[in-house]
Amino acid sequence: MPKLTVNDVEVEVEDGSTVLHACESAGVEIPRFCYHDRLSIAGNCRMCLVDMERAPKPIASCAMPAGDGMVIRTDTDRVKKAREGVMEFLLINHPLDCPICDQGGECDLQDQAMGYGLDGSRFSENKRAVDNKHMGPLISTVMTRCIHCTRCVRFATEVAGVPELGAIGRGESMEITTYLEKTLASELSANVIDLCPVGALTSRPYAFAARPWELNKVETIDVMDALGSNIRVDARGAQVMRVLPRLNEDINEEWISDKTRYAIDGLRRQRLDKPYARGRDGRLHPVSWDEALKSIATALRKAKPNAIGAIAGNQADAESLYALKSLMTRLGSPNLDCRQDGAKIGGNRAGYLFNSTIAGIDDADVLLIIGSNPRIEAAVLNARIRRNWLSSRMPVAVVGPKVDLTYDADFLGQDPAILDALVDGSHKFAAKLKKAKRPMIIIGMGALARADGAAMLGKARQIAESYGVVTKEWNGFNILHNAAARVGGLDLGFVPARGGMDIAAMGKAAKAGKLDLLWLLGADEIDFEPFTSSFVVYQGHHGDAGAHHADLVLPGAAYTEKDGIYVNTEGRVQYATRAAFPPGDAREDWTIIRAVSGAVGKSIGFDTLAELREALCADHPHFADADEIAPAKWASFGGRAKLSAEPVGQAFDNFYMTCAISRASETMAECVRASSGDHGAAVAAE
Repeated sequence: MPKLTVNDVEVEVEDGSTVLHACESAGVEIPRFCYHDRLSIAGNCRMCLVDMERAPKPIASCAMPAGDGMVIRTDTDRVKKAREGVMEFLLINHPLDCPICDQGGECDLQDQAMGYGLDGSRFSENKRAVDNKHMGPLISTVMTRCIHCTRCVRFATEVAGVPELGAIGRGESMEITTYLEKTLASELSANVIDLCPVGALTSRPYAFAARPWELNKVETIDVMDALGSNIRVDARGAQVMRVLPRLNEDINEEWISDKTRYAIDGLRRQRLDKPYARGRDGRLHPVSWDEALKSIATALRKAKPNAIGAIAGNQADAESLYALKSLMTRLGSPNLDCRQDGAKIGGNRAGYLFNSTIAGIDDADVLLIIGSNPRIEAAVLNARIRRNWLSSRMPVAVVGPKVDLTYDADFLGQDPAILDALVDGSHKFAAKLKKAKRPMIIIGMGALARADGAAMLGKARQIAESYGVVTKEWNGFNILHNAAARVGGLDLGFVPARGGMDIAAMGKAAKAGKLDLLWLLGADEIDFEPFTSSFVVYQGHHGDAGAHHADLVLPGAAYTEKDGIYVNTEGRVQYATRAAFPPGDAREDWTIIRAVSGAVGKSIGFDTLAELREALCADHPHFADADEIAPAKWASFGGRAKLSAEPVGQAFDNFYMTCAISRASETMAECVRASSGDHGAAVAAE
């Protein structure tokens, strides 16, 4: 490990570090525009110049490897003059847009001009002007502000895996653009907005909406997929204005998907802000909370315990799941299910977790994907797979449809019989699995939500046990969920109790007239046709499919409007925080269930959130361990039935609209139009 002296302070850094890293280890701030920890080194901006002993001129610290015995100074007159010169050149053509620029208040160029620049300019010629580029409905461009740091180009190529951004021209004529000026075709595209150190790339949906100092900033958890990406929600009053990523090396690093960032405008549309009951005319009419509670209490008293069912949606928090399960238990109903898609999982925890952890993807040396498209089911996780593939050329094979995953993969086909061939070793990919030291399997809902999902799970377990996917030091058997509430629901046992019915059985019972009441906790993704004769209670935050089919609607809170616990796909417990209040008469979900329990005379034993969490953690202790993962004990799970001939698919095809919030989002609708090739509509929207 090399030892350096930085401003008379001796520091020791890891092999492969740069002089910039050494300076930061010594506590010295180094200005930079082009350098970023997660991108390749470009050395474009020269803002990070420092003095090195015996060097004839200042060096770019971001591109100079740290060497033993180096003597670095960052406070000399030559360094100060060099940085002032670089800043003067950067500002030569930069427009004076600060008062109207959305980057104002969060602009690296502003901050570093104040800290390292001069108070005037010697440039008197006309400034250059650059035409704005089209990068889709999410990214607003003012390319005259661009300083050619190429962060956006490197991100698109290296992280997102869509090399559609580049530079044309040379010198003063150089311009950053998408090829053919088309929409940037990535589910992670808007991360370039965070990377841009000036106002060249800003958020189109957020344009001219607010200034950063006007916003209340809350750190919370995303629920648009099952990763549990760490986010910051910025709100003004009751309105969520934007979502930004938070750094978490173990989950999302510092990236978030476009859906996480921009589906939030759906929080303002089609909201349920008061209770509704279906009248004799067949239409929903607003009612008071007292009337709604009286109505549901009457319906629950009339219903037989075995003829009551509850289905939880994909974004339910653990508190509401626990409260609803407690109420169903006191009512005597064993009919619970949190698997809207009918996935054949549950029971042994190792059989439904991403056991290697998300960070463990970095250690895998062979990957087999079964019935999943990580690019649209978990875009940030897919970027992590790509990073491993870039560094190690890890072999990747897919059992499922052929899609663009942003890395090379061997598509084995969609025939489930491939799994049998992998088990007995007759398939050609079996040799790579056998040779691997840390093989990994990712199985998605495209395989588990089938009629033979249990058999698919069992077959994947056999593959894992045959090729050393699970050892004392390594567990590479992973289930990739796409529902934020799924793992929490399975941990809480929100599945049929002994003698209880799952979703499919509830549908059959309803068709036969044997299901009196169905409670939907934000469940919008099921087939409602079988439940036309049952009394349907929908508790949720949007007027989506569930509310349309309900006899009684109870307005709940969205994920930004409540404190809640979520468990991500790897089993990590995370605590979300309220950023705004629910609209109108809507209430937090657990309080609605508590009120219903009181109305029906079946107390669930807690009156405050603290009491609820105390009871929840007493029954399930790992919910008290925030941001920790308890390894699951390996055991037998899955079925042994024969696999059907049905082709293996994927969970969904449309990345942008997967829940009630994203379906209500105009921004997501624009993204769908843009991704389907409606360039004219996208340009018109500008």
